[in-house]
Amino acid sequence: MKSQIAVWLCWLPMALWAQEERPWSEYLNEVMTVEDVESAQWEEAYEWLCELEQHPLDINLATREQLEELPFLSAQQIEELVEYRDRYGPMKSLGELQMIRSLSYGQRQLLSAFVFVGEEPKAGFPSLKRIVGNGRHELTATARIPFYERRGDNEGYLGYPYRHWLRYQFTSGEAAKAGIVGAQDAGEPFFSNRNRWGYDYYSLYLQLRNLGRLETLCVGNYRVAMGMGLVMNSDFSLGKVALLQSLGRATHSVRAHSSRSNTYLQGVAATVNLGKGFKLTAFGSYRPMDATLNDNGTAATILTSDYHRTETEMNKKHNLQVTKAGGSLRYEHHGLHLGANALYTHLDKRLQPNTKTLYRRHYPQGADFTNASLDYGYASYRLSLNGETAVDQKGHLATINALSWRVSDELSVMALQRFYAYRYTSLDAQSYSDGGRVQNESGVYLGLTWQPSAAWRMVYYADFAYFPWAKYQVSQSSHAWDHLLQLTHTGRHWTLGGRYRLRMKQKDNEDKTALDNRWEHRGRLSADYAGDSGFGSRTQLDAGYCAYGAGDWGAMLSQTLSYTHRRVRLYGGAGYFHTDSYDSRVYLYERGPLYTYAMSTFYGEGIRYWLMARVQPWGNLTLTAKLGVTDYFDRSTIGSSYQQIDASAQTDLDIQIRWKF
Repeated sequence: MKSQIAVWLCWLPMALWAQEERPWSEYLNEVMTVEDVESAQWEEAYEWLCELEQHPLDINLATREQLEELPFLSAQQIEELVEYRDRYGPMKSLGELQMIRSLSYGQRQLLSAFVFVGEEPKAGFPSLKRIVGNGRHELTATARIPFYERRGDNEGYLGYPYRHWLRYQFTSGEAAKAGIVGAQDAGEPFFSNRNRWGYDYYSLYLQLRNLGRLETLCVGNYRVAMGMGLVMNSDFSLGKVALLQSLGRATHSVRAHSSRSNTYLQGVAATVNLGKGFKLTAFGSYRPMDATLNDNGTAATILTSDYHRTETEMNKKHNLQVTKAGGSLRYEHHGLHLGANALYTHLDKRLQPNTKTLYRRHYPQGADFTNASLDYGYASYRLSLNGETAVDQKGHLATINALSWRVSDELSVMALQRFYAYRYTSLDAQSYSDGGRVQNESGVYLGLTWQPSAAWRMVYYADFAYFPWAKYQVSQSSHAWDHLLQLTHTGRHWTLGGRYRLRMKQKDNEDKTALDNRWEHRGRLSADYAGDSGFGSRTQLDAGYCAYGAGDWGAMLSQTLSYTHRRVRLYGGAGYFHTDSYDSRVYLYERGPLYTYAMSTFYGEGIRYWLMARVQPWGNLTLTAKLGVTDYFDRSTIGSSYQQIDASAQTDLDIQIRWKF
């Protein structure tokens, strides 16, 4: 049976002769690593790119800050785009992107999914009548129905087992956007308990742009990114492979929070163009957050999982009130930028984590936190420099600096250095790191992108990190190595890819007297076929080996098919996985309903198969249904505690209704 499945998976792509054009979502699949998959940042990135695809930017009106929201553009490319518009005027078609020499063919294809060429803009902010008249409405409802029963569904969860969310958004070009999102996780009460207003989570937002000198105004829930994230970054940030696309550039943005994630500010934010290259951003936020409280009423930890399924989880809901105020003053001129950033945070309950455990000794403590930084940079066609240096209220330092050089149209190199003192504390910092925190790390990242022709592309990085203080499962100073090599060949119909990653992390031995080196090898081979008809295929083989202890192997062979005909799109996939343990786990990207992140992790032995249909019966109404099954061969139960399923298979049905009017 298992051998037949493997043969079938290998044979299927040979039976197909064409494929629809590769979607932008494949970009995320190409740049992800296993650590990225397990980070909530990627779900936020996926939702935002879905949002941007449905409401693309006018390439002639997009500001530098809006272009920075695209994760695959570097500072040089953004600078060249802006200079091209300033020199030659508005673009007449997206074909002019070929004149931007720093953009590769793949990047032009990606960019075309998120931008369009609009009509000649009228001067001034549009009237309310024109905003309403030109506005577009979008209503999306999504639900997940499980065909199994968790233990918590009978003994512990406060609500029913269905996950669902609803979103309404009004958009009028670049000028205005407003909406509301309501979301419910499986097991959470609906119109009961402490959720008497229905959904467990709500996000309301209003965003106005280009209102004279007021470039952006956000009211309600919003996100802020400043510099390279050492003080404040409530936006998403991608991983080490994606870093080579953006070449370590800085980001300054204020935008409405229209997703279901818990990383947002609540209040008012604005960016004002002061003239002569100066821009001022200011924001204020007051919002409740979840926290685990100590017996003395202080907060032990601030929670971001946002689950409220049990009495214990519900008792932690919104028991900490957080006030934040800050902003930045930025100067830009001919590729040069300088910025000063500041953030003040006040908690109504003192943060007091358990610092008796060594690795938590320098976790943030207190009720008031202040951080300030200077960010700086210069971008030209060949050279880009970006950096930020920050201090906390006690003077502890964090700095990150990136230098990229476009040696030729075919070759780009970059180097990134970071130093985050182990005593540096910031509740909102989010930047590049190997350990996942802007604290207790220093290191050097070296990257190279070589594209000798339109068909071939090579990406390589090497990263060394040193951790001077103890970490989880590491009771002394330690270090880590990380290397990745990725090759891609793009032909007229075929796209072939290969990736190898070697990673070393240190971990306490059993006696905690010394450190052991934990080596991890991961590889991937993939083949896509792209033709002119509506059929599609992707074959992928992932494998990993964890050289620690006895050593663990793992692999997954997967196949994805697609078919498009007018208003009907059909997708399907299947994969067989076999790993020795969780350490050699594998992950797989799948198509899913709009705004729904579909990246799964597998370990043990089993198969995964799924089918999805997306139809437009009439007008702008879209119906989507996806049925997915994970069947394990090596266990009779799935999960543990309240999530335990007393079966070897797990089946879910996702349904979505989307109406644009």
